[in-house]
Amino acid sequence: MVKYFCNSADIRSTWDHVVSAFWQRYPNPFSTHVLTEDVVYREVTADHRLLSRRLLMKTNRLPRWAERLFPSGMSRFVYIIEDSIVDPVNRSLTTYTWNLNHTTLMSVEERCVFQDSAEQPATTQLRREAWISSSVYGFSRPIQEFGLARFKSNQVKAMKGLEYALSNIQASCCLKGHSPTVVIPSHCPFVDGTAGIGIRLSVVERCPSGCSGTQ
Repeated sequence: MVKYFCNSADIRSTWDHVVSAFWQRYPNPFSTHVLTEDVVYREVTADHRLLSRRLLMKTNRLPRWAERLFPSGMSRFVYIIEDSIVDPVNRSLTTYTWNLNHTTLMSVEERCVFQDSAEQPATTQLRREAWISSSVYGFSRPIQEFGLARFKSNQVKAMKGLEYALSNIQASCCLKGHSPTVVIPSHCPFVDGTAGIGIRLSVVERCPSGCSGTQ
């Protein structure tokens, strides 16, 4: 059995602002559990989409009841892969994230779609989905319940972190007196399509478990 979470929100900011804030959201005071972020792959496709893969390291504090079940030497850090697709033509940003370690204990897969609103000016629509599962025999249900509760708490913090980055961008634009274009970080070199074909395909085709494939 897999726990499923889905919600939608309207972000009162332009899509360009939101995409720029997405790349600049760490560090922020609401996501202190995010310790590091590294871009490991980036490519602009022939149809002008930006594909990226980032590796993040986060703290992974176990609840007190779980500490009795797992070894004391178990890593308290979790490594996260974040794949993203920026589509400037359709004005959408799609992200897929999943954990690399502790997958027997808990696997959390998330998909977010940031879409420029056609009905509301200066508004970006966000749809967030998550799939939470556990393979621990006899304890999968409480672990999934805990994972769902933690995910809900963390996604609230994630929104506050994004809003924090947005406020910084908007304040900077007011001082400079102009509107921003989408900011793309440049600290990772672009690679050609041949060298990155394996990752590129996984970025494009990645679909969280239990997903119908629709957005």
